[in-house]
Amino acid sequence: MPNSNPYDWIDRALNAIHQAKWYRQETTFDGAPGATIEHEGRSLLNFASNDYLGLAADPRVRQAAIAAIEAHGTGSTGSRLLSGDRPIHRQLERAIADLKQTDDAIVFSSGYLANIGTLVAIVGRRDLVLGDRYNHSCLRLGVAAAGATLMDYEHADPLDLAYLLDRHRADFRRLVIATDSVFSMDGDLCPLPQILELAELYGGMVLELIQMGTLSKALGSLGGYVAGSAKLIDFLRNRAPSWIYTTALSPADTGAALAAIEIVRSEPERRVQLRENVAYVRAAIAQLTAAVPGRFRLLPSDSPILCLEVANVATVLRDGQALRDRGIFVSAVRPPTVPTSRLRLTVMATHDRSQLDQLIAALGDIAAF
Repeated sequence: MPNSNPYDWIDRALNAIHQAKWYRQETTFDGAPGATIEHEGRSLLNFASNDYLGLAADPRVRQAAIAAIEAHGTGSTGSRLLSGDRPIHRQLERAIADLKQTDDAIVFSSGYLANIGTLVAIVGRRDLVLGDRYNHSCLRLGVAAAGATLMDYEHADPLDLAYLLDRHRADFRRLVIATDSVFSMDGDLCPLPQILELAELYGGMVLELIQMGTLSKALGSLGGYVAGSAKLIDFLRNRAPSWIYTTALSPADTGAALAAIEIVRSEPERRVQLRENVAYVRAAIAQLTAAVPGRFRLLPSDSPILCLEVANVATVLRDGQALRDRGIFVSAVRPPTVPTSRLRLTVMATHDRSQLDQLIAALGDIAAF
């Protein structure tokens, strides 16, 4: 019998993570989310949140969550097919379908589960999934769980996608082209029109036209959904394991998402303000990068996610701390999460102009380092 502890490998693996400067740990914040957050007794401007419309702490969304708890309790107590289904779940699914202009929708307990469960349901070992090289990890795990063949095409590159389709499509039963719509670590958008043309030409499904989304970001709640045809949604209710075998979304999260959708529909000015804030910050960063060439590189973006690429891991960690010292919290993202180190800034509709100016001034300060 071997004398070594069978768990010794964990220590070695952790040491390797430390040596590669890949080690991560939580940063804990107090109080409610928003344009400012509290950390270790300090108030910081928050440019690291996915609460793009500022709804996570909206009083109406909070009250809807409380009302749902009072009506239905704190937990759903089972999967939707057993004891967990509540009228509020179908209300949310109908609201999502109406918002996305589809026949129906199905709600999962997270966006991660929505992606994995859908892929497991619609593809198998005889099928091909062509995915953007920068796709979210849940898409990759979904393909692996389904046992399908995954091939990556170059990021946002329809020509490379077309090459792979021409070479491999005939060898497989079903084809799925899987892509993020907004790439979360870069901020750019997929070339959807070209992807749809290729899918039609080669007889494939598109995992963006099968609309998969999250309740956990702009809607300020938790969960994920798939919206699409009535037949697709009915099929997923019968075949998606991450929906069938998981406790239903909690009443609080469901109620909060319902209220957030109503606010989004009734207050389009929030999205207008968000776009204006993003344009203001992007223009200021472009001026900064021109003034200090080589220090930062603004990655292409058409979303509230703005990424400043820097030289290496040590630089991004230093820059992230320097911004925090100046009262600005941003995400310092590094490999292996992304191929190159970058400061990842996220802009919210609820940032006012003075807060945006503080961010820009702080970036100007550290650009001289």
